[in-house]
Amino acid sequence: MLAKERLRRRYRPKRVRILFVGEAPPASGRFFYQADSGLYRAIRDTFLRALPGMDAENFLSAFQANGCYLVDLCGKPVDHLAAKARKLACVEGEARLARILRKLRPDMVIVVVRSIVDNVHQAQDRAGWHGKLIELPYPGRWYHYRMIFQKKLVAILRTTFR
Repeated sequence: MLAKERLRRRYRPKRVRILFVGEAPPASGRFFYQADSGLYRAIRDTFLRALPGMDAENFLSAFQANGCYLVDLCGKPVDHLAAKARKLACVEGEARLARILRKLRPDMVIVVVRSIVDNVHQAQDRAGWHGKLIELPYPGRWYHYRMIFQKKLVAILRTTFR
């Protein structure tokens, strides 16, 4: 996990405009900043649709250059845990996310998993951060949720970056 966190930090922009918040890195070992996760592909494809001039070959660098950063509520995978343990891990992750919000002070937070919205609100309150918070469905397995994710994020990106 330390190597993944070092990789994540390498892509942290100096000023965070949009902070994306996921639940946790997947237990599979895939990771957004390794450019091998489903969330990576969904976010990359949506950015490329919204901002056609963006560098697809160096997407993570372009993501960073636009002031975007993705963090997780939980520092360790939770998708292999039973429901109760997973919920508890998310509650415990609130303090971690609050520290991140206090440090980064993003202009906007986009939650990419609806199941953690309450946890993100708790972290937001702990941090005293009161910026714009947007909830999106996870763009994973279900086509319907992918389309909602894409449509809403395209609109946000076009408004923010044009």
